[in-house]
Order: sequence, then C-alpha cells, then structure tokens
Amino acid sequence: MDTSCEIVVVTGFGPFRQYVMNPSWEAAKGLKMAGFGLGIEVHIKEIPVNYAKSQQVLDDIWQTMTPKVIIHLGIAPGAKGITLEQTGKNNCYKDRDVSGLCPDHHCCIEGGPERLDSIIDMRSLSKHLKSMGLDVIYSRDAGRYLCDFVYYYSLYRGQGKAVLIHVPASGSLASPERLVPQLQTIIQAVLRQLDSPAHTTSGLGVAHRRRLVQSTTRSQPRMWL
Repeated sequence: MDTSCEIVVVTGFGPFRQYVMNPSWEAAKGLKMAGFGLGIEVHIKEIPVNYAKSQQVLDDIWQTMTPKVIIHLGIAPGAKGITLEQTGKNNCYKDRDVSGLCPDHHCCIEGGPERLDSIIDMRSLSKHLKSMGLDVIYSRDAGRYLCDFVYYYSLYRGQGKAVLIHVPASGSLASPERLVPQLQTIIQAVLRQLDSPAHTTSGLGVAHRRRLVQSTTRSQPRMWL
C-alpha cells in the first residue's frame, strides 16, 4: 500500500438471484483497472448479498484501510440510467438475503438514526454531471434491501464518507464498456467535491446529518440491490 496516496474503496455485490455475474462487481473490477488519477489508490471489495456478512466486510474496510471515501455500487433492475443515492435508511429490512435471513429487528443499527446522508451533496453533483451530458438520476430512496443496508452501515461507520450509485442491471448501459467510463467520471467528480473548501474546512459536508427523521409515509420497497 502506497502511504503517499489516498485510498478509495469501490465495492460491488456478489451473485444475486439470476445475476450470477453481478454487474455492480463487474463495474468495480473495471474501475480498478481504469483508476481515478494520480494520488488515488483504488481498492475493490466484493460484498456478499448477506446482511451479517456485509457488515463484517465493511468493518474490515473501515478498520484497516481508513479510506478517503467508499463508493458502493449496486444494481437497479429495470433502471434505464445511473442513480445517485443521497440517503441510507436504518429500519424495515424485511426482505431475506441470499441465505434466507433478515437482520435482527429488521434494522441495521439498533437505536441508530432513522436516516443518514452522505457528506457528498448528490443533488448538486447530479446537476453538475447533467451539465456535462451524463444522464444521471438523484434519489433519496435506495430500496430497503442490501444496497440500502450497506449504505447506511457505511455512512454510520465512516461518518458520512460513503457514496451509493445504482447502475442498470441489464441493457446496453450495464455493459462494463459503457458503464465504467461514466462511473469513472462520476467518481472523479465526487473526489473533487470532497476536496472542495466546503469539505476540507469543515471536515464534514453539509449533506451529512446523523439525526432521526420522522417519516410520515412508507413507500413500497423497490428491491434494489
């Protein structure tokens, strides 16, 4: 490990239902090859579609690597474009993982805030990327399955220094040849935002809030991974 470089960790998910080769993990491997520029050391980790094991992987990352940021990639079946997720949620994880299990009490962190936001301002980022010609979508609902669960846990462990990007599960954009260059551009924009004065002077971005949000409605889970 080069101590002069900042570490960025990119994760993708393992096999899930019909996705024996999960597009999110294939994209992560492509990003490892592509890189993000000088001074950035890219590490990739495959996260199993298992609530308990996913937490173990994240514990290891945060304890041993101290990354600048973790970029989580997940798939969104039926999606036509790339989705930038702002928020991770703590509760209502009732859908079983690949081992047939749900987390205890259907929550990620017992007693934790209902929602956590990334320190990255995804709304601002999406507007910037659209001005560059990228077709991205801003979202605050990551689906209450493994992607959402992993995102919340990573935000909790890393004090908001995580990002979740949902990618199409099928179609032409799901191919690494098209997807990786777009993700590379997005992640480079994330890193520029992290290095901006608003982040470097305050330590945490304004988007990150570790607080309880009283939710008045419950949307149906989208089963995004």
